[in-house]
Amino acid sequence: MAEPWATLGIDLHVEPTGPGLRRGLTDALREAVRSGRLAPGTRLPSSRALAADLGIARNTVADAYADLVAEGWLTARQGSGTRVAARTVVPPAGTAPHPRARARPAYDLRPGSPDLASFPRAEWLKAARRALTAAPHDALAYGDPRGSPELRAALAGYLSRARGVRADPERIVVCGGFAHGLKLLGTALRARGARAAAVESYGLDVHWRLLAASGLHTTPLPFDRLGTDPGELSGADAVLLTPAHQFPMGVPLHRDRRAAVVDWARRTGGLVLEDDYDGEFRYDRQPVGALQGLDPDRVIYLGTASKSLAPGLRLAWMVLPPGLAEEVTAAKGGVDTCGVLDQLTLAEFLASGAYDRHVRATRLRYRRRRDALVAAVTARAPGARVTGIAAGLHVLLRLPPGTEQSVVQAAHWQDLAVHGLARYQHPAALAEPVDALVVGYGTPPDHAWSGALEALCAVLPG
Repeated sequence: MAEPWATLGIDLHVEPTGPGLRRGLTDALREAVRSGRLAPGTRLPSSRALAADLGIARNTVADAYADLVAEGWLTARQGSGTRVAARTVVPPAGTAPHPRARARPAYDLRPGSPDLASFPRAEWLKAARRALTAAPHDALAYGDPRGSPELRAALAGYLSRARGVRADPERIVVCGGFAHGLKLLGTALRARGARAAAVESYGLDVHWRLLAASGLHTTPLPFDRLGTDPGELSGADAVLLTPAHQFPMGVPLHRDRRAAVVDWARRTGGLVLEDDYDGEFRYDRQPVGALQGLDPDRVIYLGTASKSLAPGLRLAWMVLPPGLAEEVTAAKGGVDTCGVLDQLTLAEFLASGAYDRHVRATRLRYRRRRDALVAAVTARAPGARVTGIAAGLHVLLRLPPGTEQSVVQAAHWQDLAVHGLARYQHPAALAEPVDALVVGYGTPPDHAWSGALEALCAVLPG
């Protein structure tokens, strides 16, 4: 029968050095505390457990502990064990100081994040318990590099029903966020011989850099009131689009241009990369269906849980044309890089209907915020015009010419974080400059929303 210390103790790495076990252990423990490796308050193993781990006499450990207690390095109390004493730790010479974390702004209206306070913790926990209880033992193995079969099956059903995607679980690959998926696609496309990828004139620079890092030259397409113009796709092997709700301009791709970009892909053998980053959040009418439904052999669908649930889950998915799933899986290294427990939980969350209920509830909350924002800006800042309001978690506030930078600076002085449109324009885009703010209304928690809206109106012209 095992001794109690064998299972109830805690692990501690320490290497006694020097003459004599007691002195060597005392010096090693003192140095671990002095260097900060053992932080103040850290509980140490019992003398019996540490002695057994080191293969030395218990009295030797007890004496070393007593010496360090007397010197003030450790504290010992009946019932609470031996702990590292609270004291100022001086870092070793040459150690760079930790950089101070930047203070958070009082109000955050930057786009890209949902209200994290609305994450459905209780429902997620219930789904996690059900998923873990039902999962077979082999579900915890390395598993399918495309992602867990349970999640891919649940995604296929949901995407077909809710987004009009023609999905087959065998052609779905789960990845660690949209950026990870885009990186995998860039690698796979480059391996196929692709050299150029067209992108939208306005978008996220991190996406352009990921494609460029894969060896693809990125060229921006023209943009107008109908959305991105695919008329200049000649020479491109692929195109990255946000057709349901262009980011950050906020307009859906016109139906004629949706058909045109699919025709281009069929005619040239190119591929369309569809970023459906916030497709669930349509407020005034039925959501725009996924472009992938027009031609699943030429359009790659990319979705994510970052806006509907939380970016910290690091879960996204790709619905790929035939043959490309194997190439993307190979680019992934042939292993599943996403945590299986979160995958199983999301699968259960989707299958149980909890995901639909959560999306519907948050859709209503975000619509109320959007309506309040539009009403406040219309009433208090006639110099600004709100556009791109039909969907998503952000709007575009068009400003009088020449005022964007001054408004962004005024917002900074008011401790309000907000982005100007200029930061989202591709450096090679030929579009006329537009002064505007990209205002994300999903980020603030409910209790901060009215204050954020007040701060925004205070810096707008008019």
